Amino acid sequence: MIKRYKTGPRMSQAVAAGGTLYLAGQVADDGRGSIEAQTREVLAKVDALLAEAGSEKAKIVAVNVFLSNIADFAAMNTVYDAWVDRANPPARACIEARLADPDLRVEMTVVAML
Repeated sequence: MIKRYKTGPRMSQAVAAGGTLYLAGQVADDGRGSIEAQTREVLAKVDALLAEAGSEKAKIVAVNVFLSNIADFAAMNTVYDAWVDRANPPARACIEARLADPDLRVEMTVVAML
């Protein structure tokens, strides 16, 4: 069975299939915020989608982080490190990439178990 969450005309914000939850790239609504503010907003969206689907941080298996400027790596990590479940850290990759909106500084995709 496949279940989709927050479905729009182009995509779903999350899709559950085969006991796995796939989150679309999450970005901040306010592109004017600092990297720390945008990271907090992205992680809050991740938390909300996990909860809606019946999962949690401890069940995250992979995170991909996309930064518009790799110089933001350390500042993003200060927020991420305070958020991540230290007893169950996921696999993670972080790359510099041009994001869809030039004001966005961070985007994250997540894969979690249900």
